[in-house]
Amino acid sequence: MTPEALAATYAAAFQAERAWTEAEFANLLGQPGVILCGEVRSFALGRVTLDEAEVLTLATVPAARRQGLARAALEAMAVSAAEAGAARMFLEVAEDNLPAIGLYRSCGFLQVGRRPGYYVRLSGQKVAALVMEKAFGPV
Repeated sequence: MTPEALAATYAAAFQAERAWTEAEFANLLGQPGVILCGEVRSFALGRVTLDEAEVLTLATVPAARRQGLARAALEAMAVSAAEAGAARMFLEVAEDNLPAIGLYRSCGFLQVGRRPGYYVRLSGQKVAALVMEKAFGPV
């Protein structure tokens, strides 16, 4: 997937937030430890640092939602992160994004924290982020 395609998918998926640019995606893809899984309609982008992985974003265009694409991308990312040496994976999700929270919980993520006012919508509204974690292997 090209940075241009990633930026277009992200913009379609997160219409209430500032879209990540093609340049931002190109920069991320050039960094060490970055993992990209999925396809142009739904992708997971993350990074492994030492024994931890972080989901930087999981984006799905609205027309492709509820088809299992995000789950497949997230699960592929978890496998790749574990193979790269990660013992656990973290992510942040807006506390009002109930479909995403449901997906993450069903994939084994547990809430481990909360960051008030973490996300700022284009409208100026601030929304807290839930910090979630999934441990790989025995807990």
